[in-house]
Amino acid sequence: METSLVGLKVPDFELSSTGNRMFKLSASLGSPLVLYFYPKDNTPGCTTEGAQFNDLHAQFARLGCAIYGISRDSVKSHEGFKARMGFAFDLLSDPDEKACALFGVIKMKTMYGRQVRGVERSTFLIDARGHVRAQWRGVKVPGHAEEVLQFARSL
Repeated sequence: METSLVGLKVPDFELSSTGNRMFKLSASLGSPLVLYFYPKDNTPGCTTEGAQFNDLHAQFARLGCAIYGISRDSVKSHEGFKARMGFAFDLLSDPDEKACALFGVIKMKTMYGRQVRGVERSTFLIDARGHVRAQWRGVKVPGHAEEVLQFARSL
């Protein structure tokens, strides 16, 4: 049973970010933001998902909506991925799964016939006051970033 976080205030958290910065949720409020959790840098689905959010970045920015990608990869890995892909937004490193736990995105998944613990591709749209306005879990990449943008326009 999936837990819906819609309507709930997200507890403050802090993660290392690309660009040698720290991301702190409370410092990022005042405008809406998209947090998208993905399994791993430089993998096909995650590369496509990041590229689709990047393609729509200017449209999100016009709405005052920031985008952040989050995975358990290191900042060093994120820096390489961001540079290779030319992402206009920062990637946040969550090796200790602090944010993953807050949003409940760690799941048992089957990969190559084996059970593995990993990040379920999930996206959360957070309003200017820090409340979850929408969530997408078990995301299928094609068209997802566009769907999030459409919802952001409704805020």
